[in-house]
Amino acid sequence: MGRVALEIALDALIPLFPLDVVLFPGTPLPLHIFEPRYKEMIAECIAQQRPFGVVRAVEEGLAEVGCTAEIVTVVKEYPDGRLDLVTEGRKRFELLRVSQERSYLQGEILVIEDEPGAPPLEDITRAIQLHSELLAIAGATQDLSGADPSSLSFHLAGSLPLDLDFKQKLLSLRSETERLSLLINYFESILPNIQRAARAREKAGGNGHVH
Repeated sequence: MGRVALEIALDALIPLFPLDVVLFPGTPLPLHIFEPRYKEMIAECIAQQRPFGVVRAVEEGLAEVGCTAEIVTVVKEYPDGRLDLVTEGRKRFELLRVSQERSYLQGEILVIEDEPGAPPLEDITRAIQLHSELLAIAGATQDLSGADPSSLSFHLAGSLPLDLDFKQKLLSLRSETERLSLLINYFESILPNIQRAARAREKAGGNGHVH
């Protein structure tokens, strides 16, 4: 059974799009396609109705873990062939090998699945509360309607402009319990600084007097 599952999860070669982002499953990613090699890649993905892999570009080359992206909508096609797309993260993968046979990179990947087990309810509640507080500072509200309970951590982290190294670490963890615990610690560490900065902005935007 394990071997069959492995063979199914192993994709021969998938197109790769190296970016300075970390994409999570279920998170939207708007893209502007302008380089000839990526126009070619996206045209093939649309024609074959297949996903491509978004993987973070790092100093050493490419991150070891990425996420497949499905093209949801072609928003605009320009006369010169450029494209505006909305894509969405689907499945995490481990990048086993990179091929440079085409104009764009391709990768041999292994799809990553989570270990079984659900996080404690108190962790879920705490993570949602902290996320809501962070959004409130920015004047935004929380929308959990499309969140998958088994990957709530990705939904919460994907809606905020967090540190990319942190996001990459979160993407690599194979336990929702571990991810939520890491996310709670991270939220608790950044919240006081963001609250202080928000209060300072409020004072600066007042009548000029420091109370």
